[in-house]
This record gives sequence, structure tokens and C-alpha cells, in this order.
Amino acid sequence: MQSSSHDSPPGGGSLPTSPVLSQALRVKKSRHTLNDVSPLYSSEITLPYRRSHPSAASLYASTLSPPGSRSQSPVGRPPSRIASGSVFGAASNNALALVSNAGDNPGDPLDLILRAFVPHVAVYASEDTDILLKEKGFTRGLWELLRPFGERVQGKVIIRDSNGSSRTYEDYSIHFVQFGEGVVHPEPVTTGLRTQVPRSNGVSEKPSDKGQPRQGIAIADVEAVVDRHLRYAEESFFSLPQSPTSNGLDIDVPSPYYALYLRRLLSGLPLTPHETFAHPVACVIAISSRNQSPIETLRRLYAESSTGDKRLPNWVDGEFLRYYVLVHEEERDDITRSMSLFDQMKRNLGLHCHLLRIRGTQSVATDDDSIPLPRSEWMSASEELVDIRRSEDQEDFEDPTRYIFESDATAIRTFIREMVTQSIIPTMERHVSVWNDQVASRRRGLAGRFVGLTKRWGFGGNSRTSFAGPGSGSNYDSHGFYRQDAPEAIMRKLADYAFMLRDWKLAHSTYDLLRGDFNNDKAWRYHAAASEMTAISLLIMPQNLTAKSRAETIDTAFESAFYSYLTRCSAPYGALRCLSLGLELLRLRGGSSVDEAAKWGLRLLESKITGPVGDALIKERLAVCYASKQGMGTHRWGSRRRKSALWSVLGAESWAMQAKYIQAQRCLNEARKTYSDLPSGTGIDQFAYASAFMLGIKNKLNQNLEADQDDDEDSDDQSDAVDEESEALEDNTRGRRISTLGLPGGGAGAASLETAPLKAQLDASEGERGKQDTGEAKDDFG
Repeated sequence: MQSSSHDSPPGGGSLPTSPVLSQALRVKKSRHTLNDVSPLYSSEITLPYRRSHPSAASLYASTLSPPGSRSQSPVGRPPSRIASGSVFGAASNNALALVSNAGDNPGDPLDLILRAFVPHVAVYASEDTDILLKEKGFTRGLWELLRPFGERVQGKVIIRDSNGSSRTYEDYSIHFVQFGEGVVHPEPVTTGLRTQVPRSNGVSEKPSDKGQPRQGIAIADVEAVVDRHLRYAEESFFSLPQSPTSNGLDIDVPSPYYALYLRRLLSGLPLTPHETFAHPVACVIAISSRNQSPIETLRRLYAESSTGDKRLPNWVDGEFLRYYVLVHEEERDDITRSMSLFDQMKRNLGLHCHLLRIRGTQSVATDDDSIPLPRSEWMSASEELVDIRRSEDQEDFEDPTRYIFESDATAIRTFIREMVTQSIIPTMERHVSVWNDQVASRRRGLAGRFVGLTKRWGFGGNSRTSFAGPGSGSNYDSHGFYRQDAPEAIMRKLADYAFMLRDWKLAHSTYDLLRGDFNNDKAWRYHAAASEMTAISLLIMPQNLTAKSRAETIDTAFESAFYSYLTRCSAPYGALRCLSLGLELLRLRGGSSVDEAAKWGLRLLESKITGPVGDALIKERLAVCYASKQGMGTHRWGSRRRKSALWSVLGAESWAMQAKYIQAQRCLNEARKTYSDLPSGTGIDQFAYASAFMLGIKNKLNQNLEADQDDDEDSDDQSDAVDEESEALEDNTRGRRISTLGLPGGGAGAASLETAPLKAQLDASEGERGKQDTGEAKDDFG
């Protein structure tokens, strides 16, 4: 626990205040200045406590404190996962360590990747089950109740790879989805490049008839969600009783807003034909103990999900696992009858069944054994945006937090663990083994290469296909997809299953094999997705990469995926996801891979895919990326500290243009700290334009923060008076903080701002040293 010495007067301490008293007394405000705000990405950033709109506070819980906050003490902090090695060449790192501890850092980009591409389990419940769950307070049925528990499977999960070796994971998860929701139908095949809507910093997506992007996830929704969180923090910053503590740069813990941006970018993956991550691995078919004809209802639900109106498109494999659940209501129904019915289900439907015993009454916060049900971390951006807008529009908005009995939570965790370990994982392992032996292995040998050549030039094709690509043997349908029984579709599913089972080697080899087939068939969206996952699976794979192999494989794959997504398919979401994940994975590799990561980040900024919020966040990540480049020796030769400071300044400028002054301050503080840590004479004091540029940003921030605080204080004075007793208590226990918000020309306040490295004038000794020509080429930012 960190001390509060930053805000306590010398020789004094702070008195503990009870929660009731803290709500009754108004804390005297202090002016927050540029020097009071913590630097960028500190290990224990305490974001502003949101006092306004208390009912909506739970909507912003994901950014109330950064994921994976850790102790400032080096003893309590795990070692950095940035790979170390030569700064001028390939890093001699143990890449397996990048994945082994990913689950220990929630919010870490690698952890988000591992938790985004996981098995999706559809939920299809009967009407009586939905009625039972609505009585418990879950208006969207069983899916709403199960979703938060699937995001962390309890206990250890053992998975066997294609070689038969087993690995144990404690951070495995699944995503529950509503059956039949999120389907994005492919576009018919057309010749030539697709027309693309002009982009002005990223808010363009090709709209469908319903006003939603055909790609399934709108970048504008992701931007809007993060912007709401940032705005909420800005509005309530000055209600803090004390300013955040100043901590050092932590390249291992991302900004909570960037973690939210990346999580929403990977949440709610649409059901598309070109990738099968969102295709259901299993479907939970549920009935309740109230049902009068349970077996007939289960058969009807199975028929509806297979051949009825609810069936999925023909490019989705319908032979996924069906898992039958009997929801028993403890208070009203007879457990003996439910046990007899459950035995009958196992005899008629197989062993993939479970009896879920829950209480039928609604739990409230005052119940003895009630616990709050956490909000889902992996809700889609559009879903979260709807909740936030509802809280803004409705004056009587109620806290959306739901409560559940602890016995119900235990039963649900047991059910999910049993389903995952005994049904879903073994079924996926069996499918991977069969598909690898019967389909993929035939394509890897000499005979498979010969078949690929004959298919490419149109010999020996499949007679049932309706679309003729470069050769008549193409399985690519004219409607823009491969049928679910085509070899290409089966191999893509094999690769995705291997990726979800964390068999990176098999996944990479299969993705790489598919790239050629999709390129020959001119299935550009398939080709872009396969190229993207080829590079990502190779970067996660526990093996070292030389500069040559990285240039031949990863750079080629990212370039191909980016070009196909953006130019051939007009799918900016895919391009943004591809380069964002590539930037983070290359950064974790360390060594010369850091420069490659920055290169793709610059490419992302140049493409203008992101909106204003994404643009500023990417600039922040470029600063962190360059800061993670380790140097050698006492002078840290080969590091990228100046570039890191430059991108921190550019990030501060972007945030200031959006009136996000708190984030701008953190970026600017980090740039000033980085420049001040440079060896003497290599900062930016000698460069007038750079110093004036940073000073102008600082003055703008100080002016706006002072104006905002004055307005906030005036409104508070009009709303309610300050208790004199609380003022006296605070004056005796806390020292007054001297404001340093003086503007240029403001006397002592202005002079206090001119601290290193932004001195107005150099000392005599420093001036003489600055006049000496070192022979180095320098720019205005050092």
C-alpha cells in the first residue's frame, strides 16, 4: 500500500474518515496543476472517483481503476514481460514466457488477445426458462445470467495439442452468445477493387440497409464508448480530495482507456464466413423444471436450431455440440421429479446433460447470501453504448447492477466447468485430430502440392461449384463464401480450433497453407483474415524470430492482410484489428521487433482508420513502444527515449484538441520526465521551437483546467454550502497545497513553471556547454 506522504504536511498525518462521514462532509478542493497529475501509464494510477450520477457509476467500472493494478514496491511486482536481448539485432528471448503469465495481467494486450479468440457457446432456451429468469431479474434470459461466469472458467483446464502433449491453463474462458445473433452475411463476388467510402480519421464504415456496418463491428461505436469514459473522468476530476500520486512509467500496464479500446475492438465478434471464431462450438439447449413436456420441448428446440427457421446459414457447420440443461427451481419444484427427468434426458439425449439448481426468487443487495453479479467485460461496444445513452437520457436511471445468491453462483460455476472440461474441450480436440488427419495432412505432402497446382490452373476441379475463379476447380461460391463442407472451410475451422486450444504451431501452419488457396480463388476477405492470423499465431508461438524470418513472414503477412482488408474489401475494422494486435505482439518481442511494431503503428496512423480517440491512443502506445526499447551500457545506447518523448508530446497535442486535458497532462508530463532524464546537454532546452511548442501546450492545459475548476467551484457554491466544522477539521489535518498554475507573466507562479527541462534560459555554465558543437545531428525535439 502506498503512503500518502505526497499530500500530508511534514510531521503530520491524515485522520481516517468513516464512509458515512466522507459522504456527509464536503472535502475542500485544491487546484490541480500540471505537476500534480501522474505520468502516463503508472503502475497504480487512481483514476478520478466519479461522484456525479451515482447510479451510472457501474457503467464506467472498467476504467475506475486500471486492470491489473500492482504494488509500487519492486518486491511485489512480477518481472517485465518485455523480451530482452541485443538492441541492434534479434532478441534472444524465451517467447514462451510471453504467454505463460498472460493471465496474471488482466487488461494486458496479450491477455486480451487470448481471452477474445475463445470458444463461443450459443444459448437457446425455452419460453418457460426465459420466464423463470425474468422473475429473477434477468430480462434477457439465461444468456444474461451465464455470460459473466464464462469469462473465467474456475480451476485448471487441461488441453492436449496435436502432438499429444498436455498443458494446463488457469485463465481459460468461453463466451456465451445468443443463438442466431450477430450474423453478418457475405457480399456477392464482384470483379475489381471495391469502392471505398472516403475516410476522415476513421468514422467510415460501409453501411447496410439497417444503418449498421456490414462488417459487424463499427469503429465509431468503439470510439464513442471510450470517449464517454474519458468525458466522465474529465467532468469529475476536480471532485478529488487529493491529486493522484506521481509514479514512474510502467510499460507493462496499459492505460485503462487503451485496454478498454482494445477490449471493445475484440468484443462481440460477428458471425461471418471468413473466420469461424464466432461460430458456435456448442449450443446450450435449456428447459426449466416447470415444463410440462420436457423431452418433446428439447427435441423441438434441437430441430429448430438444426433445420427450422432458427437454423444458421449454410456456411456454418451445423454439427456443433448440443448440451442439454435442465434448470431446476429450488423453492417451488420437486427435486425428486427433476432428478427423474434428468435421468430420462441422459438416456434419450446422451451424456452431454446437466442439472442446474438455482433459486427462483430475485436476489437483492440486502439478502444475507447475495453477491453482486459483475458486468460482462466482453459486451459489444454497441451494447455498452446503449446502456450509457440510457443513463444519460433517463433522469430516474437505476443502477444496472444485478445480485445473485451465492449458492446460485456456485452452481453456475460448477456447471460451466463441467461443460468445458468434460464436453467442449474433448469435442474440439477430437475434431482437430480428425480434420488434421483427413483434410490438412493431404495438403501438406507432395501430392497435396500437386493437387493445389492442378486446382490453380483449372484441372480436376469440383463439378458442383457454381463460381469459376482463375480455375474451374474453385470451391468459392459466387455469393462470397465457401460452403461448410468445402476443404477450405474445414481447414479454416481447424486452424481456428487449434488457435482457441492454444496449439499455435498447428494453427500457424494451417493458416499459412490456406493463404495460397484463398489467393488463387481471389477470396480476398478470407485471404486477409488468414494472413492476419498467420502473423499473430507466429508471434505468439514460443520460438525466437530472426530479422530475416520476421521480414519474410510477418511483414509480408501484415502487408497482405492490411492491403486486402482496406483496399480490396473496404473493411477498415479488420485492418485496424490486424495492425493493433501486431503492434502489441511485436512490442512484447523486444529487441529490433520494437522498431517493427512502431512501423506498423505509424502505418495505422497514416491510414486515417481510427477516429480522434483512437488516434491519440495509438500515439500513446507508440510512446510506450519506443520507451520499451532497452539500451546498452550506462548511456543506454540503442534506446529510443527521444522518440518516446516525441510521441508523448504528439499524444498530448491530440488529447488537448479533444478537450481531454487530464490525458494530455499525463502525456506531457511523461515527455518532460523523459527529456529531463536524458544526459546533460541532449534535452530540448537548446531548441527554441520545441520548447515553445511544449510550453504552449502546457499553458493551454493550465488555462483550461483553471477555468474548468473555477466553473466547478462556482456551481458547487451555489448548490450547497461547505460545513464549517469539516473545513476546520481539514485545515488541522492537511497542509495547504501551493498552486503552481501561474500563467506566463504571472509573477512567481509563472516562474515556478519554468522548471527543467523547459527552462526559459540556461545557466551560465549550461549555456557555455550548449554552445559547444558535439557534431551530432539534432532536430527540434532532440
